[in-house]
Amino acid sequence: MQTIRTMTRVWAALVAIGLALTVALSAQAAWRAIAAHGSMSTPPLPAPAGYEAEEHFPGAALLYADFTPPATQDAAAPAQGVTGTTALPALPVSLAAASAALRADAGSVAAAPFSMKTASGLDRARALECLTAAIYYEAASEPDAGQSAVAQVILNRARHPAFPATVCGVVYQGSERSGCQFSFACDGAMARVPSRTAWARAARNASMALAGYVYAPVGLATHYHTYAVTPAWNRSLVMTDVVGAHLFHRWKGFWGTSAAFRQSYRGGEPLPGPHTPVLQPPVAASPALIAAAAPLPVAPVTRAADVRPAYAESGSYVTPPPAPARAHDNLPPASTVLDKWKDSGKPLL
Repeated sequence: MQTIRTMTRVWAALVAIGLALTVALSAQAAWRAIAAHGSMSTPPLPAPAGYEAEEHFPGAALLYADFTPPATQDAAAPAQGVTGTTALPALPVSLAAASAALRADAGSVAAAPFSMKTASGLDRARALECLTAAIYYEAASEPDAGQSAVAQVILNRARHPAFPATVCGVVYQGSERSGCQFSFACDGAMARVPSRTAWARAARNASMALAGYVYAPVGLATHYHTYAVTPAWNRSLVMTDVVGAHLFHRWKGFWGTSAAFRQSYRGGEPLPGPHTPVLQPPVAASPALIAAAAPLPVAPVTRAADVRPAYAESGSYVTPPPAPARAHDNLPPASTVLDKWKDSGKPLL
């Protein structure tokens, strides 16, 4: 019995020693692999150029691919990383009502949940695509909170009378004139193929917002910009929050209160994507410009006296001469068959 116990202990010791050697050899092989991998030369990253070389916010989806958008951009378009601005409509209430709304909204007020209960299936699909694109191209590498904040600004605009009453209308507002409210719709960002995983995350946050989720910290913000830029209009707004790389703002006065966000979702979402460019009507030339233009060359005119007699009547209609009278008609000659033989072909009764 004692011999069996001794052998068991020896085998256990041998097994332990074998395991230790295996672990040591595995560790040594791992360190060799790490050293070999570290010694390999990795290709340097390409130098940023074009859009990527500018001070765009870190969440830009343009950092995912290799593309240089056009350098030219309309002056009416907002700066990159800025939502743009739009003119306010006339105040719909009296000053007393506006003052009461301001007193009721003292401090930060969360937005009401966005409702699409009357929307069709097509409107829901288009709104989801447009909101996902805006979240992706404006805040692709932001955390979920940053993406929800961007979505909240877009839905706040859809409920404000200063903006379109559809999600796609808000996202691509001004794209028909290169004065996009969201810069990604005009600066070539959409030419890049989206990252599948990042697009799925943006779609998830967009679905939550359209289903009624409210990101309360940004309140009634209708504008935002990245910390890399300082637009002139931010001094006329009230900052509500800072989320990730973005600073969020709402309007001052009545238009920044919850009473102003009375616009209902209209439905009839336009096609997702930038709008068709508006063709400018042609400008009519002034009479002075026409008079100053060089006269066109005039072809010489041949005088009637210079036309040869043989060609003088070449363009006139000449009546053809009458046909000569015929001496006889074209009827066949009279029959020479005798009368008694005329009926020879008839059957006899």
